[in-house]
Amino acid sequence: MFLWLSELLRDEFSPLNVLRYVTFRTLGAMATSLVITLVFYPGFIRMLQSKQIGQVVRDDGPTTHFSKAGTPTMGGTLLIIAMTVSVLLWANLKNLFIWCTLALTIVYGILGFMDDYLKIAKRNTKGVSGKQKLLVQFGAAGLLFGLFFAGVFGDTGFDTRLYLPFLKTPFVVLPAAVYALFATFTVAAMSNAVNLTDGLDGLAIGPVIVASGTFMVLAYLTGARFGSFDVSHYLLLPSVPGVQELAVMCAAVVGAGVGFLWYNTFPALIFMGDVGALALGGTLGCIAVFSKNELLSVIIGGVFVVEAVSVIAQTASFRLTGKRVFAMAPIHHHFEKKGWPEPRVTVRFWIISIMLALVALSSLKLR
Repeated sequence: MFLWLSELLRDEFSPLNVLRYVTFRTLGAMATSLVITLVFYPGFIRMLQSKQIGQVVRDDGPTTHFSKAGTPTMGGTLLIIAMTVSVLLWANLKNLFIWCTLALTIVYGILGFMDDYLKIAKRNTKGVSGKQKLLVQFGAAGLLFGLFFAGVFGDTGFDTRLYLPFLKTPFVVLPAAVYALFATFTVAAMSNAVNLTDGLDGLAIGPVIVASGTFMVLAYLTGARFGSFDVSHYLLLPSVPGVQELAVMCAAVVGAGVGFLWYNTFPALIFMGDVGALALGGTLGCIAVFSKNELLSVIIGGVFVVEAVSVIAQTASFRLTGKRVFAMAPIHHHFEKKGWPEPRVTVRFWIISIMLALVALSSLKLR
């Protein structure tokens, strides 16, 4: 919106030319979503408390979590609103990547909202069934990428090659239909992985902030050009014209995430809920695909990957052998069962997330 206004008025007011720069709008998006969350969360928390929209705690979880029952949940609603408002204000609304990512984020957010609502209404931890979640997640992402690669949105010329981290040349060239399926899996998997990670105060939002910040750098470098100088070509990155606008969305996630963390840090005043976790995971997955970091996202979102793998391993082991690999899954509960205080688990996972982000960014130099 601001970019559109600047195009109309910059001849009369030349300082508006600064809005042409993605870097300036990225900072603006981050500041806007941060201010929105910091200002409005106190009232939002009071509203949730007045309507008795509180967390339902699973009976088989760590006993230390029983005290969390009743803590306001569905806090991700305001987070997604803040991110969306910020993106609409600061991003280039002619950019296809922005609209595709935003659409998928909102659809996943609605799915998470319904899941949270059913849990609260029925006073149990069931909510939307796992099969229904997967159907919506894969269906929405599959429809989006199917339309995208079918050319419904125009000839995007999108690169369907996969690149291994740290290598200069493409790993494999995929047909558009196969790549669309791979992209769908990437988004749905990231969404579920973030959701599984959201089990301790501040645990999920910390790595989300770190991953968003990392993708912000990568998206900008993948699409940025300075005159005839192509940054992606210089860094041996796949070139995706226009994808630098996703840096604005990443910044909006970072700002909103930090604002949410102010109230979600231990002991949490509000929980994200599935409305936030599913949506943010979908956002990260979509950005990973459009910025051509599908495989690198395994490193960037390594904490989420380990959380998801721990659940898969635990389920498979118990069904096949009757034995459990971990004291409890996802793996953050395993460490709680081993006697680690909740803040220790959370902060150490944050540290690991930062280390993985640095490894991912080092690929820029090692290609």
